[in-house]
Amino acid sequence: MGNIGREEISGTHDDAIPQKFLDLMGSGWREEDVDLTPVPQVKQLARRRALLSAAFPGDTLVIPTGNIHSRTFGAPHEFRGGSDFIWLTGDQDPDSVLVLHPSGDGHDAVLYAQPRSDASSGAQYLDRIHGEVWHGRCYSPGEKAVRLEIETRPLTELPKALAPVASSPRLRVLRGYDRGIDGWMESGWLPVTPENRERDALLASVLSELRLVKDEWEIAQLQDAVDATVRGFEDVARRLRPDALTPERYIEGVFSWRARVEGNGPGYSSIAAGGPRSTILHWSRNDAVVEPGQILLMDMGVENVHCYTADVTRVLPVSGTFSPAQRAVYDIVHASRTAGYEAMAPGVAFADIQAVCSRVLAEGLHGLGLLKGSVDEALDPSTMEYRRWSLHGFGHMLGLDIHDCGHSRPEYYGGGVLRENHVLTMEPGLYLQPHDELVPEELRGIGVRIEDDVQITATGAKLLTRALPTESHEVEAWLAAQREAGPREPGADDV
Repeated sequence: MGNIGREEISGTHDDAIPQKFLDLMGSGWREEDVDLTPVPQVKQLARRRALLSAAFPGDTLVIPTGNIHSRTFGAPHEFRGGSDFIWLTGDQDPDSVLVLHPSGDGHDAVLYAQPRSDASSGAQYLDRIHGEVWHGRCYSPGEKAVRLEIETRPLTELPKALAPVASSPRLRVLRGYDRGIDGWMESGWLPVTPENRERDALLASVLSELRLVKDEWEIAQLQDAVDATVRGFEDVARRLRPDALTPERYIEGVFSWRARVEGNGPGYSSIAAGGPRSTILHWSRNDAVVEPGQILLMDMGVENVHCYTADVTRVLPVSGTFSPAQRAVYDIVHASRTAGYEAMAPGVAFADIQAVCSRVLAEGLHGLGLLKGSVDEALDPSTMEYRRWSLHGFGHMLGLDIHDCGHSRPEYYGGGVLRENHVLTMEPGLYLQPHDELVPEELRGIGVRIEDDVQITATGAKLLTRALPTESHEVEAWLAAQREAGPREPGADDV
């Protein structure tokens, strides 16, 4: 069981290892001390597990975090754990599995984790996936039990622990994360049948739905990620030349430096789209240059050290001021964003927010002369003419994932209503493609998306991204102020 999901990355080109060298590698190591202070969210983790336990009384629940994958032969991707697992345990190491075992009126939560590599056997050198001379000091199961305040056992004990419920209709598994767990279950423990698939899908949905409402600690983490993202946008603005070419990769790199210094790194592939590439929703090649006179659309976010991610988009006029055509499109999107934000409150339907944003966009498109008929005709669900230039919805949930809680059932998400302490994006956009002959020539190649991160409060909504201005004239003033301040040099406060 210890190798479940393991992806080998050594090969036949490796030198043969003599026994004398293994003996040498297995001795003479001093034990290192580690900080066993409990993680800051430890009380919230216990409360979340209790919520999941209450949702499935009597069922055995298996929630893996996932495995390391290789980018190329011998080069693993940096591991990022499954969000549901992180939400329940706070553990960010690969291959671990959380099991909620039925017990009395509830469940006993047990984390099954990789043991530390055995130094005396030479495993810390031989095991390139988990060996500590390759990847650094790891926490043992006993140490994790202290840090996470959850019973933790070696991963090798998992088969025996689950044996009593093998093939049981009371066993639910979060599938699609751990190759070994999925294969192990499907080989006979819990075959994929329509019934089992439906049962497991409900576990995934309920986990997403439990994560929809953020607790106080989570909201603080999201604000932390947003604040770091704001500083990343400032870093870019201070280096964006008004009178010379700026490579998009340079912009991406400047932001990535901030994301890595203040968090785990970018929470998703950064978009640094100059000029006509601003109309490409998921432009992330970032292999062109931004020119004076163009706009720069930046969609970027920092994932903080606890894996919560900001998701922010701003559009800057590279030369310092928007052209009349750029401003006309920008102001329509800003009006849509403002109308949608002002409509946000507990109990308001997602569909109603979408309708508010869409009408403002359609009215703006009508004013630009792009619609063939009336605004109402463009909004008619049978035609959706306005969507040719807006393409996507008003926003999405935000948290441990940039598109958070995606397994939620429709009645809890897009078909439902906003609730207090939902956190989501507000991001209307217009994308007038450079090759779209239905668009007046002077407007082609202009793409605008304004994306804010929003917390639903008891009485309305709160902008987590309020530090970054959105009105066109405010954006111009902010950009000028950043340029005047000049680039920040790395210092002690940045590490």
